[in-house]
Amino acid sequence: MSSWLKRQLNSFEHYTIDVIFGRREGMRATVFAGFLQGLSYIFSGIAQSRLWLYRKRILHDQPLGCLVVVVGNLTVGGTGKTPVVEKFARALRDRGRKVAILSRGYRSKSAPMWKKWWYRLSHTAEPPPRIVSDGQRVLLDSEQAGDEPYMLARNLPGVFVIVDKNRVKAGTYAIKKFGCDTLILDDGFQYLPLKGRLNLLLVDKTNPFGNGQLLPRGILREPIKHLKRASYVFLTKSDGVRDVELEELIQKHNPGVDIIECAHRPQYLQRFGTDERQPLEWLRGKKVGAFSGIAVPESFEKFVRDLGGHIAFTRRFLDHYRFTSEDFVSIFTEGIEQKVEFIVTTEKDAVRLPEGLPCAVPIYYLRLEIDIIRGASDFDEAVERICFHDAPVRPLD
Repeated sequence: MSSWLKRQLNSFEHYTIDVIFGRREGMRATVFAGFLQGLSYIFSGIAQSRLWLYRKRILHDQPLGCLVVVVGNLTVGGTGKTPVVEKFARALRDRGRKVAILSRGYRSKSAPMWKKWWYRLSHTAEPPPRIVSDGQRVLLDSEQAGDEPYMLARNLPGVFVIVDKNRVKAGTYAIKKFGCDTLILDDGFQYLPLKGRLNLLLVDKTNPFGNGQLLPRGILREPIKHLKRASYVFLTKSDGVRDVELEELIQKHNPGVDIIECAHRPQYLQRFGTDERQPLEWLRGKKVGAFSGIAVPESFEKFVRDLGGHIAFTRRFLDHYRFTSEDFVSIFTEGIEQKVEFIVTTEKDAVRLPEGLPCAVPIYYLRLEIDIIRGASDFDEAVERICFHDAPVRPLD
């Protein structure tokens, strides 16, 4: 793809996101929003028809005979799934479970379409799922595995991380090859072929359901009423102040469901390419630059400001964006011109930085972890209650 075409596509994607979030005005934006609204009606029909087919057993899920924990959300991006998945996997591992995380590897490098068709036409067996971690070693980089699977593999020794769009195939492989007894489906709420024993639904407290519209007019993958499919609801990115209206909406669609409120807590700053770590206090009063390619950059930038960092400039890229050498030249040039002490990014973005990147200005990434602030005294209690006691299984209807 030419650089010109890539820029045009990125520009169009940015414009579409702005329209979805109401950041654009004028006749052009209004017409485009109407077009997206029409597409969202079609998307809603497809999503609900698919659920109906599984509910009526016209399409069948495939049980694998082990504990399956689904972590997902009703919206696209930005709810903070990865730290929750990491925390659950670590807690289950520490209790003696043999855990595999199954991911589709969003925007990871996979076999080209012509090769997939060749497998079907020639009746050739497809290759096995990609093993990101065998529990001991990280075997793939972020481009081959996807950002989140690579980050999980790097942070979770003793946990298997497997990537394949067919999570039934990946789960079967994890059980037969590695003897796993617990499967965690990362971003699996809409993956119906493999039914979860537990459906953990994450809701971003700062922006629960966007404008309430389904894709592509809004950020919803399913209607809000499908909150009823959750076994537990996790409110993420909490500031500690209860949102009674949001909780009432959740209880309206899923009466009696347990709501567990949690917050993403910064832990430390890690310098890219080295073992150097700095405490959060070190950021206070520092003049820094910030860049990110995540769904909700505002939350990351707020963390930096709340920790006392003075952000001289920001660069926002699309979620899962693959940085180019031109991007780094531009970022470092501005960093030098603004006389920043260093540049801050997210851990998720740091996994996409090329090894050996010559940094004209030091780059640090912010490490985040999850804390339970309501609904359980701590995360371990939540895991014990959810995964080791009888828990509600919600039907599809």
